[in-house]
Amino acid sequence: MSSAADPRAVGPRIRMMMPQLTPLEARVVETVFGLRDFSETMSLKDLATEAGVSEAMVVKITKKLGFAGYRDFRMAVSSYLKLPTAEMHRELSAEDSSREILQKVFRTSIQALEETLAILDVDAFDRAADMLVAARQRDFYGVGGSAQIARDVAHKFLRIGVRASVQDDAHMMLMSASLLESLDIAIGFSHSGNTTAVIDAIQLARKCGARTIAITNYGGSPLARVADIVLCSTAQGSPLMGENAAARIAQLNILDALFVAVAQRNGEAAEQNLQKTTSAVASRRKDRLA
Repeated sequence: MSSAADPRAVGPRIRMMMPQLTPLEARVVETVFGLRDFSETMSLKDLATEAGVSEAMVVKITKKLGFAGYRDFRMAVSSYLKLPTAEMHRELSAEDSSREILQKVFRTSIQALEETLAILDVDAFDRAADMLVAARQRDFYGVGGSAQIARDVAHKFLRIGVRASVQDDAHMMLMSASLLESLDIAIGFSHSGNTTAVIDAIQLARKCGARTIAITNYGGSPLARVADIVLCSTAQGSPLMGENAAARIAQLNILDALFVAVAQRNGEAAEQNLQKTTSAVASRRKDRLA
């Protein structure tokens, strides 16, 4: 990582690295983001004292996070903390009014969207769209909330004639994955990237020759490591809402864009199928029964 990169990407890229840090290293990073006065003038010595570690430990952590050293880290993080969206994220509290709750929840989602856009790998996005268009069979795997995202995506794709199967049971995932071949694709949905059922299914699908995609919040997660392509969302954690709430919004936007890209590649066929599927359900709408 470099301080010359898009400042909006600094926070999310550091968050994605957090699972790979030791508890002590993570505590030092949390100390940095918890300081209201962290800026280009914060000395290495002062930060080390604040975090309760040695100066050498701070430098080691900055390099582990992908920076050239403390100065590079300090410049990048300072730039990130000056962004309007970085100031948007405020923790919910029991004293918040309804207006404050609305503002904080919406702003958390706005931040997740802006930062996800900043870190999104456009080349990986294009490859994912190409794979979805060319695939014979498409398997989507997810558990809990991630399964709901998978269903939403499958519903969108069906509208343009792109069929996909959604599996949310560990046994069904493995059975389906075992039947995939080189012309097929499997997409694993997992916010944490640690969901064993999804990881196992993606590994099996890949072993059988299928191409694989991971939709996750952590680029270094076990799921991301076993997938051919990784599309990452990013969202700050919250004790009340968790990370999933804002990350879900970001993931749905990535997948909406993927839907448009696939429709664009399918061209005339997508338009014809959209007309067919829209017409098929039109009779079930109340405004059509008058």
